Order: sequence, then structure tokens, then C-alpha cells
Amino acid sequence: MYLKVQLPWNVIIPANQLDAKGIMLQRSIVVRLLEDFATKKATEDLGYYTAVSTLERIGEGKVREHTGDVLFPVTFKAITFKIFRGEVLEGVVHKVLKHGVFLRCGPIESIYLSCLKMPDYHYVPGENPVFLNDKTSKIEKGVVVRFIVIGTKWLEAERDFQALVSLEGDYLGPVC
Repeated sequence: MYLKVQLPWNVIIPANQLDAKGIMLQRSIVVRLLEDFATKKATEDLGYYTAVSTLERIGEGKVREHTGDVLFPVTFKAITFKIFRGEVLEGVVHKVLKHGVFLRCGPIESIYLSCLKMPDYHYVPGENPVFLNDKTSKIEKGVVVRFIVIGTKWLEAERDFQALVSLEGDYLGPVC
């Protein structure tokens, strides 16, 4: 699910870039904000940082004593992506294993669909392994699959989420 959030951050402009005045200083602050935002990746509470939408306010700069850099408090609106238990989403299969498949959905790459959560599907090994059901519906690499989220886990070290999903329910499975 995409979320609109308002965030207060501090942007630090190095002393050697402070020659700018007016609109050029504002540009430097925006560029630094976007760089910082891009490197942050995700948080447990808000999910994955995807885009800055609006710069609401730039506060008065405060000079840092030891470096001479200037810290500007900023408030901005952003869009984040976080999945929740019970949510129905679609993802693309990127790995097929004997015990299940891994999917990608937006910025999340560690979505695991266990073979135990795919009723009526059975594993067919080979050069390009697949899961098939009796109606010849196929789950293979590159296929879009609609699933329901049954659990998520935040991994602090990787600043990333893992999700467990299921096809148990109506209208879930490969999307034609």
C-alpha cells in the first residue's frame, strides 16, 4: 500500500557550498534532501521510501561549530510503500524452487510463496521448473501472481522487509 507521509528532516549543506544565495541555496537544499532520501531506503514504520512529493518548509539554518556546515530543518511530504497483513497484491515470480517461489512487488524482492500455501499446485522440475495445477494454470519465472499477505518481517540489518504470502482464497493465483 502506498502511504502519503509528512516528514521533518535535517539537511546539512557543507560549508564549501554556502556561497549560494536565494534560489541557488534552496536548490542545494532540495538536491541534498533528494540524495539523502534516496540513500535511506526504508524504515520499519513507514516502509520503503519511494518519492518526495512536496517540499513544505525550509527552516532557518544553524551553523555547526566544528565543521562550519549549516543544518537546515525541512518539512516535506513523501510517498512510501509498505505491505500489510491481509492485503491482496500482485507480484512477479523471479525464482522457482522445489519448496516455493520468490516474487517481487514494488521495491520488495523477498516475498516467499511456499508450496504449502499453493493448494492444488505441484512442482514440475526441469531446466525451467514450474508449479502446475490440474487446470494447466502455471506459476513460473516471469508470471504475475495475485496473492494475499499472511505475514511480514522487518530485517534491521538489511533495512528491508520479508513477506510470507498465500494463494488460499478466491481470485488468487496467476494473472492472465
